[in-house]
Amino acid sequence: MKYQHRFSDGTDADLPLGKVVCVGRNYADHAAELNNPVPTVPMLFIKPGTAVVPMDEPFAIPADQGRVHFETEMSILIGRRLCRVDEAQAANGIAGIGLALDLTLRDVQDDLKRQGHPWEKAKGFDGACPLSAFVRPDQVSNLQDVQIRLRVNGETRQDGNSRFMLNPVLPLLSYISQYFTLEPGDVVLTGTPAGVGPILSGDRLEVELSDWLRVDTSVC
Repeated sequence: MKYQHRFSDGTDADLPLGKVVCVGRNYADHAAELNNPVPTVPMLFIKPGTAVVPMDEPFAIPADQGRVHFETEMSILIGRRLCRVDEAQAANGIAGIGLALDLTLRDVQDDLKRQGHPWEKAKGFDGACPLSAFVRPDQVSNLQDVQIRLRVNGETRQDGNSRFMLNPVLPLLSYISQYFTLEPGDVVLTGTPAGVGPILSGDRLEVELSDWLRVDTSVC
């Protein structure tokens, strides 16, 4: 199924699919679990639009490139052009808040890191970014008090809150806009809490964003 930005009430967001800007290690507990240093400024990388698939449909993972890890994240849909904006302007540019899975070829990433190479092959492959529908901004009273949960085959694997982000959402959007212009239809992934791990073909996933969104999906 082809991905299309939409809201949780089923209406079309009427925005094109653009790039996905991601922030790495935005939760200290996640950096610690992978024995990575905590960055002093946001660590940014980009997934192409070809990585995006709908989260509510079964999605495929590569079968011959080692471990595939899930990283559950709160996603931000951009609704207006943001270029070198402040935090207030960033807030006005948010069109929706949703869920994302930042799928990662962990063995590939580890090998690339050892060689000092970029991560794109491990993070930007086709299907590497399942995205949910989005709730509208007025449904979320506080971007820094959002619960992010993932269950795999009924077992809770991630259960974190956006209050523990090292870089909160609005300063993060402002920072990103100093380097990459965010266009309508772009999506920002805001980092993953601890608990990341492997998924396999046949796994069932339940992904939740506080009480606003719940997506049941599976790995085919």
